[in-house]
Amino acid sequence: MSEVKISAEPRTEFGKGGARRTRRAGLVPAVLYGHGEAPQHIALPAREFAAAIRHGGLNQIFTIDIAGNAAATLALPKAIQRDPIKDTYEHIDLLIVKRGEKIQVDIPVTLVGEAAKNTLIVHESNTVSVVAEALHLPSELEVSIEGLEAGTRITAGDVKLPKGTELAVEADLVLAVISAAQSTTQAEDAAAEAEAAESAE
Repeated sequence: MSEVKISAEPRTEFGKGGARRTRRAGLVPAVLYGHGEAPQHIALPAREFAAAIRHGGLNQIFTIDIAGNAAATLALPKAIQRDPIKDTYEHIDLLIVKRGEKIQVDIPVTLVGEAAKNTLIVHESNTVSVVAEALHLPSELEVSIEGLEAGTRITAGDVKLPKGTELAVEADLVLAVISAAQSTTQAEDAAAEAEAAESAE
């Protein structure tokens, strides 16, 4: 995953009122921390940040150029607060990373292919935790379920990992289960049995 350059301004206003004024100016309040450095309160351009996250996902690495600082800082979004109604960013925590440094992140897992007929996919987890170089984080990982029969479990160990990426969880961690699909009749019978059991109680 390539890094995205973004400009930032030092933030001097704090509290709810300061945060509201920052957001009204088209910026997102953020704090930059890590590697033993004192936290820096900054404001990021909301549109540019949102576009980068849409394109690169939550593990997008940013090169942050803070006004007044001599050197840019590499950082990874660690926590993002969003307004669920307005669908806007409220606050961002950014973790400082270094080139060549390995970090642990959760990567989305995509199931590709089609399982055997008359089966259903039951998802246990849509992500898997891995360790990889900060500037070489995979945007997503894949597992093939092509032709898999009912009763098959897809585990973290089945995930295709790119070179330099390692699992940060046990290989037997279950990500999904292939189960037998119920026919309409079976589903109706099961519902009737459950209703009868409730009536008996």
